[in-house]
Amino acid sequence: MLHGKHLIAGQWVAGDKTFPNSPATGEASEFAVGTPEHVASAAMAAEDAFWTYGYSSREERAAFLERIADEIDARGDEITKVGSAETGLPEVRLEGERGRTTGQLKLFASHIRKGDYLDRRHDAALPDRQPLPRPDLRMIQRPIGPVAVFGASNFPLAFSTAGGDTAAALAAGCPVVVKGHSAHPGTGELVAQAIDAAIKALGLHPGTFSLIQGGTRETGQALVQHPLIKAVGFTGSLAGGRALFDLCSSRPDPIPFFGELGSVNPMFLLPSALKSRGKQIAGGWSGSLTMGAGQFCTNPGIAVVIDSAEADAFVAEAKAALACVDAQTMLTDGIAEAYRAGRDRIAEGSGVREVLTSTCDLRNATPYLFEVSGHDWLNNEELGEEVFGPLGLIVRAADEGQMIALAQSLQGQLTVTLHVDDADHALAARLMPIIERKAGRVLANGYPTGVEVCDAMVHGGPYPASTNFGATSVGTLSIRRFLRPVCYQNMPGALLPDDLQ
Repeated sequence: MLHGKHLIAGQWVAGDKTFPNSPATGEASEFAVGTPEHVASAAMAAEDAFWTYGYSSREERAAFLERIADEIDARGDEITKVGSAETGLPEVRLEGERGRTTGQLKLFASHIRKGDYLDRRHDAALPDRQPLPRPDLRMIQRPIGPVAVFGASNFPLAFSTAGGDTAAALAAGCPVVVKGHSAHPGTGELVAQAIDAAIKALGLHPGTFSLIQGGTRETGQALVQHPLIKAVGFTGSLAGGRALFDLCSSRPDPIPFFGELGSVNPMFLLPSALKSRGKQIAGGWSGSLTMGAGQFCTNPGIAVVIDSAEADAFVAEAKAALACVDAQTMLTDGIAEAYRAGRDRIAEGSGVREVLTSTCDLRNATPYLFEVSGHDWLNNEELGEEVFGPLGLIVRAADEGQMIALAQSLQGQLTVTLHVDDADHALAARLMPIIERKAGRVLANGYPTGVEVCDAMVHGGPYPASTNFGATSVGTLSIRRFLRPVCYQNMPGALLPDDLQ
């Protein structure tokens, strides 16, 4: 059952105003609008919870993460039903995303049980060292305090209420205040119910987790500026993320803003690979480009080729593959409008030629394909900006030198892909030092959609892909975002944290 309310410190709280969701199918429901007052209540409860949750054992936190996963699965059918109605995503996609979400919680539980993430270090005292003795020094990672998380529009489960940022913060020992996304408030509430049930079952402080629904920009601003919030996790647009990042930086006590903001995820098709596998690559690219209506942060929107007869064949094959893709429902009306605006921006760029055009309206998206010369690309920075949806742009470089110049011109990316055969290794070796400075994940002979949740994954990159190039929002390393190192000098053993005993 949906309450349509906020969950604040274990209580379902109404508001003076409500907003309707905008489901792709079915009747709309009303949800309470979040306010700065709700933010203050949730932040104060989170700070109060930190004095117990922040000092809980790794085993207690691991059990909590696993219980959340179980409670989500227990509500799986309802979550899928509501999520599909709100977003238009197929049920099978949401079931897979739920599995990723619960699997991530269980992975983090296993990871913190091992304790390696604490990076414990000990330099024993050297009392007889000359000319000065060395004290006993011990270091460990400690949780930073309450964390704010902004739900993402395109992943109602994996990057929202109990998604990667929330799971990482809870694993680290940080209470969480989530600002739910207005695209899927019902889905967010059902997941919040699961977390609340886990808190009650394990007897944790109710302020360990709160969900504030929807709200105005004022609510989001109040959340990142509340003095008890010590870090922010965000997945969303460049404009919205940059505004919140600036607010975090301008606080009297600036805090880290871990924002994943956008990427065009370029692919470089090197000559031998293009000649031998161009048709296969075109088919794989069209599938990756249009998966989920192109609403993935790793959607490969750019393909770079060297102008040639093989490039002509690649363009023709990509056009044919994309022409077979039917219209798909986008997550919200606003996202659909932004997609069409991005299409128009690309189409109006100097030197841009239409390869495949189609018609989409309302909340639907159909593929578009354009091409441009490397010269015109290098003279128009707007062509390198993300279009959120199934739109592809092929950039024809004049030669290897211009392909390298195109790589050097890129802004920060989540991913960069090389399609390479053995005969391409010399050119690939020239590109590698460039693209590894541009992206958090570098792929060979694959497609970047699909982010594995594991120890080695990096989902982040130089700005504007993310606001903190030294962090990842996916994988076990993401937990470290919400920890800080503390050194204890000559501290009596009885006063050390349990994990340093």
